[in-house]
Amino acid sequence: MRAIFHRLIIAACTLLSMLYGQTVYENPVKVALREGRPVIGLTMSIPSPDVAVQAATLGFDFLWVEMEHSPITLESLHNIVLATRGLNIVPFARVPVNELWTAKRVLDAGVLGVIFPFVSTPELAKQAVDACKYPPYGKRGMGGGLAQLRWPAPEGYNDFADRNVMVIIIIEQKQAVERIDEIVAVPGIDVVFIGPTDLSYSYGYRGKQDAPELKAAIAKVVAAARKRNIPVGRTLSIPDAAEMIKQGFTFFQGGSELSYMAAGAQAAIKAVGKTPPDLKSRPLY
Repeated sequence: MRAIFHRLIIAACTLLSMLYGQTVYENPVKVALREGRPVIGLTMSIPSPDVAVQAATLGFDFLWVEMEHSPITLESLHNIVLATRGLNIVPFARVPVNELWTAKRVLDAGVLGVIFPFVSTPELAKQAVDACKYPPYGKRGMGGGLAQLRWPAPEGYNDFADRNVMVIIIIEQKQAVERIDEIVAVPGIDVVFIGPTDLSYSYGYRGKQDAPELKAAIAKVVAAARKRNIPVGRTLSIPDAAEMIKQGFTFFQGGSELSYMAAGAQAAIKAVGKTPPDLKSRPLY
């Protein structure tokens, strides 16, 4: 059924292209995932449009604008989104909570995908989808004027958004693993993302990733999503990237701008014979 839906989308895009005399945009992240190609995003934790532009220049596929664990505001988010105009990078935002109004505000700021934390029931999965689709497909309210500054779609923003906005749900609780078959059965989910650290805490392992029970839980989520042909994501571990792709992961959250800055800075400091500080042993006060 999902393959038929994708073919219908492609046919609709072709028809619109003919009607409007130009190529109709299709979210390149959705295209890559549909074709089985991996994508990676830069995690943005500081409100800098310059970082967004640099991320596009460096080849990242999307921006993971972090609004659950950083102080980035809606105004800053909109500036980041506008900075991506004309660039081949797609802005997404992780909202702090799975609610209709939180998704509405970041979508109206112009992101083309919402990352929903702690989606642990099929009801929450349905709520996430509803928040990203206009009626009759969902419950998103009309008010995308600012979003149209970034996405001036010839067919109209609402139809454009319903085709291109991505719904990314995060599985990070034991309860979610137990109900994963029900969760992935909800229509409209574009990516099932596994949060391994929070998931490990939910199972009582407090960040440890090598517990057999945790590995089995992750494998269960991957299998359930792939059975429905839904792409699966997780945070990238560079040494384990090839193995992660082999396991079926294609949507990767890369490191933050600060973590990449730290890695590059430490290499530069070592190159001139200095010893960089141990970032794990900084004084607490």
